[in-house]
Amino acid sequence: MSLPRFLDIEYCQTDDALFPTAIAWSLADGQMKTVVIAPEDAWLPEDGDLGDIDLLYLEEQGVPLLELARELHEDLPDQTVYVDGLDPDEILVDLIFSAVRQDAPFEIAPISELITGLDSETLEDRRRQLLFDEGLEPQLPENGVYSLLLLAHEEGYLEE
Repeated sequence: MSLPRFLDIEYCQTDDALFPTAIAWSLADGQMKTVVIAPEDAWLPEDGDLGDIDLLYLEEQGVPLLELARELHEDLPDQTVYVDGLDPDEILVDLIFSAVRQDAPFEIAPISELITGLDSETLEDRRRQLLFDEGLEPQLPENGVYSLLLLAHEEGYLEE
């Protein structure tokens, strides 16, 4: 039996824009992948206002969407992928895959659908506490995935 899969997406949101900037996901063996995302031109606001997002960094370091889509197809085919349930993850995944004219190879579900013994608020409080206890920056997607892995482990979902 493979382990549950987790995903976290960081994003830019302004009055005129919403798009993913980085993504991390876990694999069947519990390892993680994380990438910075090169944005589509169509995602960028005409006024160029991206708040504190460094567009040059995204363009230079970001993975092209077609490459990202290919990796996600390879790593998460026909999976239910769990997210913290706080961010517009489904919209962001749709943006990635619609930009390359593909369907996402996985379904997104909030962590509360995996860990049903705790309510959503308790799960989020515990996830935040794990981030704090581990000294992790919550805005990094790999830390978001790691905290979900820790939470699932605590609740017995990663036992072998």
